[in-house]
Amino acid sequence: MHHNDKTGEKTARNAWRMWRIMGEFTTGFQTLSEMPKGVTIFGSARTKTTDRYYLAAENIAKLCVGRGFPVITGGGPGIMEAGNKGANEAGGTSVGLCIRLPLEQGGNRWINSRVDFHYFFVRKVMFLKHTGAVVVMPGGFGTLDELFETATLVQTHKIERMPIILYGRSFWTGLMGWIKEQMEDNEHYISPGDLNLFTICDTPEEVMVALASVQAEDPPAPRYPTPLNKY
Repeated sequence: MHHNDKTGEKTARNAWRMWRIMGEFTTGFQTLSEMPKGVTIFGSARTKTTDRYYLAAENIAKLCVGRGFPVITGGGPGIMEAGNKGANEAGGTSVGLCIRLPLEQGGNRWINSRVDFHYFFVRKVMFLKHTGAVVVMPGGFGTLDELFETATLVQTHKIERMPIILYGRSFWTGLMGWIKEQMEDNEHYISPGDLNLFTICDTPEEVMVALASVQAEDPPAPRYPTPLNKY
């Protein structure tokens, strides 16, 4: 095969990838723009259904629906399933932004508004694009990734300030203490006040108090007065 053929193949692959990325953004924006701003719940995919954090996430989702919010999760098992289950059982919009991963195949059964993603970075944009608040339950690297991305975007004014709620005092206190001591006091890597972006809560009711400043939106008006499938 000639060098030019290889270059052409590479260009074609990159062009296809670009269209796939654009397609994922388009689908995500369209799906989410048709509903009011939601509350996004992050947390571990490994949390068992009997775990106190699973039960708390389910309860938080129900209370959010009661306040008029759609609930957005990553669509997988564990905490994500708990959020979708609570929202669905409360008769609300239960959004799953599903990533195609070996551990998280197919999405959980409690989703009633679903978007599938191949690219992690597109999915991450969608979590925050249509969110009025974030509730972060205990989790692993992926959960911390979402937490710090949200904090970074708020800190740098790339997205509007929103409540970032950390659920579980025993889980989060050590990390917050380390950030205060090492990042803020010792090295001044963050500004005084940056830690105020976070609110630690220990009950679903405390979460609702922390969300009191977030106003639920009315559903957007239909874009087309006549259903397109009539034509």
